[in-house]
Amino acid sequence: MEGPPLNPPDDFVEKDVFGIGAPNDAYARYFSGRSYLKPLNDPTVSGMLVANVTFEPGCRNNWHVHHAEEGGGQILICTAGEGWYQEFGKPAVSLTLGTVITIPEGVKHWHGAKRDSWFSHIAVEVPGKGTRNEWLEPVDQNDYDRLE
Repeated sequence: MEGPPLNPPDDFVEKDVFGIGAPNDAYARYFSGRSYLKPLNDPTVSGMLVANVTFEPGCRNNWHVHHAEEGGGQILICTAGEGWYQEFGKPAVSLTLGTVITIPEGVKHWHGAKRDSWFSHIAVEVPGKGTRNEWLEPVDQNDYDRLE
């Protein structure tokens, strides 16, 4: 992260109905750029985490895999702005308002904002047995810059 946090434009704030939340400092080392996290539930009650994740323009998370012995994975529900989702070895998918992505357990992937747009999605950690995240390498800057 370089420089002070950015202020999102008013039109993005109006569309981002769940709110930006707090800086995602606990996971900052797994992101290129600045992200924010707003938990929407208590995972100790339901057994699953639902959170609004907001990315400043150009921010994205590292490649990662959601592992589980049974069940697991992640669901992304795009709520504001524009972003990218990519599975390893496949073309990136443009994410816009209302896009839903289901990520099965064991799939290497990344997601984040387009370089010129703020982006928010609801992240649902699918419950399962023995679930854990494996954080991997950052997305290659040249590969990210080629996305259009």
